[in-house]
Amino acid sequence: MQNKTIKAWTWLHKWSSLVCTAFMLLLCITGLPLIFHHEIGHLLGTEVEAREMPADTPRLSLDKVLAIARAEHPDRVVQYASQPEDSPDLWFVTMTPTPAPTDDFRSVAVDARTGEVYERPRVDQGFMWVMFKLHVDLFAGLPGMLFLGLMGFLLLVAIVSGAVLYSPFMRKLDFGTVRRERRARLKWLDLHNLLGIVTLVWLFVVGATGMVNTWADLMVKYWQHDQLSALLAPYQGQPTVPLAERGSVQVGLDKALAQLPGKELSFVAFPGTAYSSPHHTTFFLRGNEPLSARLLQPVLVDARTLAVTSSPELPWYLTALLVSQPLHFGDYGGLPMQILWAVLDIASIIVLGSGLYLWLRKGQPAKARDHAAAVVVSSGSTT
Repeated sequence: MQNKTIKAWTWLHKWSSLVCTAFMLLLCITGLPLIFHHEIGHLLGTEVEAREMPADTPRLSLDKVLAIARAEHPDRVVQYASQPEDSPDLWFVTMTPTPAPTDDFRSVAVDARTGEVYERPRVDQGFMWVMFKLHVDLFAGLPGMLFLGLMGFLLLVAIVSGAVLYSPFMRKLDFGTVRRERRARLKWLDLHNLLGIVTLVWLFVVGATGMVNTWADLMVKYWQHDQLSALLAPYQGQPTVPLAERGSVQVGLDKALAQLPGKELSFVAFPGTAYSSPHHTTFFLRGNEPLSARLLQPVLVDARTLAVTSSPELPWYLTALLVSQPLHFGDYGGLPMQILWAVLDIASIIVLGSGLYLWLRKGQPAKARDHAAAVVVSSGSTT
């Protein structure tokens, strides 16, 4: 590889790494507890579990469940209702002051069989909420998400450039060499490069899925504009359907399930919310296999007449989003995959910290060859 080419790749890797490293370090630190959010939730008491009952216990209608939830917060409107895959005996009802997207929400857990409201601590406060908000948008909403998406792009640039530079850097050394007998800065450089190249694929996957996740709001808005606008033409000029004029949500759910046999409900988006239209109750259905359970298909039901208006296939970009979200946190393979994700995350924190250390120490006296090696930061400095 010619010297000019090496210098160009080195410059690209150095500056893409330096710009994004501090933010990527923050994301790795905040992402670590989020990998185990369910387990930590159980320890903190924020996870709700339904009481044991016979499997054939009759269930309440969704309309009754929603009425129970509204009675808990009569000054709020229902945005979403969901039945998680691992909690089929519970309904989680999300309520906000208005249908518009907001962080001011209350979540009510209702037993699907008895209608009992389970006590659930606020999930929009506390340690895990702070970790989540820092990880997702830096408490800055959509601008924060897009900024982190840009940092994710720089991460991918640094990973690719670091991989290109690793081969000439290690030309005179065996793979995995850590020169322990040399000064501390050189030892950290070797460790930094070793961990970086070992975690290369994982870093790329997590970085790419994280970047995709930051575009979620824009993807949904584009989908509504691109595909739902034609479906809503007959409703043009009509206001959002008021609660008093809406038909039975349970009947709408039954029709949605009949429209797509073999699928299960993931969540319901009510009229006027981000994932529905002002005129429809939208039922998002999932498959019952490990992969298909992550892929959703909406069924739009007219909130007044309860007629099924449409059941469009999600476009490729929303499918990519749905697949990337659980992959980003290692949610596909249960606890073993979560542990693997955590180990790789910790390795990434070490790489990031060592990358900052190498940069801060680069101004100290060093032999020319060591200075040249220091700027060849491996792909891991970009986690």
